[in-house]
Amino acid sequence: MRRRVLKACIILFAAAALLFAAWLFREYRRPRTLASAPVIFEVEKGKSLRAIARDLKARGILQGSLLPFLAGYELFHPSQKIKAGEYAFPSPQSAHQVLETLIKGRVYLHPVTVPEGLTGPEVFEIVRPLSSEDRDHFLSAFRETGPVSAWDGKAENLEGYLFPETYHFPKGVSARNIIQAMVDQFKAVFDGGMQARGREIGMGMRDVVILASLIEKETSLPEEKRLVSAVFHNRLKLGMKLDCDPTIIYGLKLEGGYDGRLRTHDLIRDSPYNTYLHAGLPPGPICNPGRESLEAALHPAPENYLYFVSKNDGSHHFSRTLAEHQLAVRAFQKNKLRIPPKSQKPRGNIS
Repeated sequence: MRRRVLKACIILFAAAALLFAAWLFREYRRPRTLASAPVIFEVEKGKSLRAIARDLKARGILQGSLLPFLAGYELFHPSQKIKAGEYAFPSPQSAHQVLETLIKGRVYLHPVTVPEGLTGPEVFEIVRPLSSEDRDHFLSAFRETGPVSAWDGKAENLEGYLFPETYHFPKGVSARNIIQAMVDQFKAVFDGGMQARGREIGMGMRDVVILASLIEKETSLPEEKRLVSAVFHNRLKLGMKLDCDPTIIYGLKLEGGYDGRLRTHDLIRDSPYNTYLHAGLPPGPICNPGRESLEAALHPAPENYLYFVSKNDGSHHFSRTLAEHQLAVRAFQKNKLRIPPKSQKPRGNIS
C-alpha cells in the first residue's frame, strides 16, 4: 500500500513539475502588449535583479508574475550581468525578449541632429543632453587633433571635421565617443573621389574644408553654394581679399568679443581671421561644413563673379564687376548701414 501511495505521489509531483515547467516556459516566452509607443526604461548602476524586475513590472513592461523573468535569468544567464543604461521596449514584449535586451546591452540610441555651420563649442550645446561630461571635457577632446593628424598636420583642433549629420547616441555617451563618431563620418564623406578632386584643382583637404566652411556660413541655399564658391575661387586666383564677414565674426568669437553684431571698427581689427585685411584663406575652418558646401568648394560654378550682396530674402545677387556690384548694393541695401544686422548685411563686400 505504501509503495502505491509513494508511486502516486511521485507521479503527481512529476506531473505538477511538468505543468509548472510548461507554465513557466509559456509565460517566459509569451509576448505581452505594452503601450502603443515604445516604453523607455533606465537601468541604474548597482541595482539588483529583483529591484530591476520590480521596476519593470511597475512600468508595465513585465506583467503578471515576476517568476518567469527571474527563473529565466537563473536558468539561461546566471553568469551574465544586466547592463546599466536606457532601453526602449516596443510592444509586444515577452519576459524572454526583455531579459535578452538587458543582458546584451541593447541600449536605446537617441537621435540627435547636428546642423551644418556650427562651431565645435556650438556642437556641444546640441549633444549636451546626452553627454556624460561637461563642456570642458568636450572642448578638451575637441582640441585633441590625433583623429585628423594623418591628413591635416596643421590642425590646432577639430574645427571643420565634426561632420553635421543625424547621429544616434546612448544616454551618457562620452565626449570623445561623440567626437570620434563625427570625425569618422567626415572621413566617410570626404572619400577618395573628393580627395582626388582636391588634388586636381591644387587644394589639400585642409584648404577645401576651410573654403567649404566659408561657403557654409555665407549661404544656406544649395543653388547658391557653387556660385559663392566661384566668387572665392576667382578672388583667390586674382590675389583679392575675400572680404568675408563670417571669418571676422569667428575671430571675434575666439576672443570672446562677439555679441551678435558686426560693427564697422571690427573690419579693421587685426586678426588672422580678418579677410578684409589679410589675403588668402583664413588660418582654419570657421565652422563645420556639410556635404553640399564641401562639394561646392571642390566644384565652383564656371562663372567669373567677384562679388555678391544679400537681397534681404535669404538669397544673393552676384556681380562680375565692381560697378555692377555697387549698383546692386544700392538697390538691395538702400537705407541700410554699411554693416547692418546679420540677416541684411551685404556679403562679399567691395575690396
